[in-house]
Amino acid sequence: MDEKKRGRRKFIKDSLVNTVALAGVAAGAVTTARGQGQDAVGMAPERRNAFTGRSAPSKFVKMARTMPPETPGYTPLQDMVGVITPNELHFMNTHYNLPEIDPAAHRLMIHGLVDKPMIWTMDELKRLPAVTRVHFLECNDNSAASLKGGKTAQGHGRTSCAEWTGVLLSTLLSEVGVQRGASWILAEGDDSGKHSKSIPLEKAMDDTIIAYGQNGEPLRPENGFPLRMVIPGFSGVHNIKWVRRIKLVDEPYMTKAEVASYSSVRPDGKARWFMMEMPPKSVITRPSGGQTLSGPGFHEIIGLAWSGRGAIRKVEVSADNGATWQPAALQGPVQRMAHTRFRLPWTWDGKATTLLSRCEDERGQTQPTLAELSKAWGVPADWWKQTRNPINLFNAIQPWRINADGSIENGFAFI
Repeated sequence: MDEKKRGRRKFIKDSLVNTVALAGVAAGAVTTARGQGQDAVGMAPERRNAFTGRSAPSKFVKMARTMPPETPGYTPLQDMVGVITPNELHFMNTHYNLPEIDPAAHRLMIHGLVDKPMIWTMDELKRLPAVTRVHFLECNDNSAASLKGGKTAQGHGRTSCAEWTGVLLSTLLSEVGVQRGASWILAEGDDSGKHSKSIPLEKAMDDTIIAYGQNGEPLRPENGFPLRMVIPGFSGVHNIKWVRRIKLVDEPYMTKAEVASYSSVRPDGKARWFMMEMPPKSVITRPSGGQTLSGPGFHEIIGLAWSGRGAIRKVEVSADNGATWQPAALQGPVQRMAHTRFRLPWTWDGKATTLLSRCEDERGQTQPTLAELSKAWGVPADWWKQTRNPINLFNAIQPWRINADGSIENGFAFI
């Protein structure tokens, strides 16, 4: 072997030895630093201190749910971006107490008109095939606060949208075997009042989820930890939290929540019962009530649309109180029974006007005006503001009145 080749081999060998040695020194330095609580090699103290177990919003971000003493927390829709509601901002409503449940002790029982009644632990449920889907939840009296004089888009904030993870109820029903004659299920929660609702078996077998996850983490206690039902498109009251028992039955059970609180009484004394699917609805969140336009010129009109009857197919916006309408762009992905964000460029001329939005879902159902909704319900146009009865499934077009000084008010106050 000539000297040139021998020298090249020695150079490569020495380089490898030095590389391994340096790696060992570096690893030792990191280990020592960790062991002694010192900074890792090359990491400044202020950078190391930025790492925390759980991050929090910037102190300059003031987003929060409202918590008036007489009402539950509302999601601040006017401050949101995108369509996913952070867990801590998801609207909140409870009928009884907020139970503290050990997931290791929690059980889900399915019985009634089944071949084989069964009980699952949380671990057993998590072993089953899971799904992850984006759906909104909405209280059935959402938007009534805006109708009654709410000043901001937060009056529509008893709706939120999240990514839910869990087991399809149809998977569990296939395990127990549904008997002929079963047409409804009775679902019951583990709160002190055992809140319960009747749900058509057809919906239970379709897309209902027994969820244990929300936006990538376990459910929060106020949203049903450790287990809740997510029934896409159905009003929030049907989405039983802390679910513990599902009974298959041959008719609705007429529970307290079905006969005392969640029927809509009309002026003639007749009532609408078992109103489940949330109708198509949209609301402009910017510019909206409580905000102020900085001046004439370009502004982007932004809002949310959703329907319990499918995907949103179209949103139109009017900047002249309904005289003309323009199609807004839908921000994808557009998903079924989920919030959809819409956008429209707009140049304000500095004159007073009223902004409106209306949506249409995949069934071709369109959001109505207040006059159209009154006619469909068979009530006078002024009934909505005068009645003391619960206003359920209200989805009339929301008007935002823009004054010449740029201030924005709830247009329902002027109807």
